[in-house]
Amino acid sequence: MAELPLAAISWWCTATGRPWTWSWIPYPGVWLAVAVPLVAYLRATSRRPPDRRRRVAFIAGMAVFWVASDWPLGTLGAGYLASAHMTQFLLYTLGAAPLLLLGIPEDLATRMLGRLTDGVRRLGRSPILCGVVYNLLLLVTHSPPAVETLRRSQVGSFTMDLVWMAAGFVLWLPILSPLAEGRPRTVAARMAYLFAATAVVAVIPASLLTFADTPVYEIYELAPRVWGLSARADQQLAGIVMKLGTIPVVWGTLGTMWFRWASRERPADRLGTPPR
Repeated sequence: MAELPLAAISWWCTATGRPWTWSWIPYPGVWLAVAVPLVAYLRATSRRPPDRRRRVAFIAGMAVFWVASDWPLGTLGAGYLASAHMTQFLLYTLGAAPLLLLGIPEDLATRMLGRLTDGVRRLGRSPILCGVVYNLLLLVTHSPPAVETLRRSQVGSFTMDLVWMAAGFVLWLPILSPLAEGRPRTVAARMAYLFAATAVVAVIPASLLTFADTPVYEIYELAPRVWGLSARADQQLAGIVMKLGTIPVVWGTLGTMWFRWASRERPADRLGTPPR
């Protein structure tokens, strides 16, 4: 059997224009992007292993990243369905990024970041800046020019996925920073930040996709149809996914933060200590 030339290998998911089939497509670039950080993490924590929950969180984060990037979801999102594209965004920003942050212990974060540690602390203590950066990346990467340009090449599609991961880290840094001093001090501030960062600006692209009369993204409008889903129905589904997909994660996190805060305040109230 003749071997495929190196140039013909698909390293990352991209739009192909070919009719969709369930034939598996290998993406070595995705496998490397999963394997390298995972091996590096396990080696870096081998001498001083973190607690089991952190290790499980990091591995789960890499698993979510793999599911979002590889075939079939990565292929569908790159050039077939806007709804799959939106599902990838949510998996990166609301799944992989927070789990990876949860999995990094403070000593490893300090060693990894080196001189950047102080900058990360300052960024995490600036929720307004984090919210602005996250929402700016959200709007830019969902704009038609960005989607049309980036999704048509492997490098561009990889860049979009990488930017989404960066956006997820920025979003969750004030909540889950591995550096204890890199988070706002009060629970109320962190809760207000998370709600504002995820519930205000995101309504714009979600509403546009849901209520637009014509398809917004040409790449998905002209793509071969999958499961008989029309371009307009696919786009509406993408808007619904973006609008509703954040609710379980964001409100689940807010509820967890609230109940933990309340459980800490009850003993303080009984002792007559003023709440923080």
